[in-house]
Amino acid sequence: MDVRTKLIVFLLVAFSVTSFAQIKIGDAIPSIELQSSKDVKININEFKGKFVLIDFWASWCGPCRVGNKKLVQMHKDLDSSKIEIIGISIDTDATKWKKAIEKDKINFLQLIDPKEFDAIAVVTFGVEELPSKFLFDSEGKLIMKNPTDQEIINLINK
Repeated sequence: MDVRTKLIVFLLVAFSVTSFAQIKIGDAIPSIELQSSKDVKININEFKGKFVLIDFWASWCGPCRVGNKKLVQMHKDLDSSKIEIIGISIDTDATKWKKAIEKDKINFLQLIDPKEFDAIAVVTFGVEELPSKFLFDSEGKLIMKNPTDQEIINLINK
């Protein structure tokens, strides 16, 4: 094969793998097991029966830390029997991650996938920027990517 053909084949394969890996509206919440801040393995697909909001963030991400404050307040305000909020950090340093959780006073479930943008959860969800949010319905189907706080509140309080 010439260089041009190899390049085209490479790009087609890369595009196919990337588009396959990214979760789409209507897809089921994937089965991914991650370590919690309390050193327990948790599978993110265990929370069917209520809405699940997954928030990708990192301790070094300024907008994420601002978003954490809003999520902490939302967690206080919303009925926990209707929604589970799960933070997934892509920090490579668990100590910095845990300090950020403490400083931001986060009391909802926190998980870590410590390979930054190469992390399995990041690739599966197709996360390209932080923060990124994914909202699943009570049946575990993705219904919104990056919903606003108000969209989440309106949906939960219906």
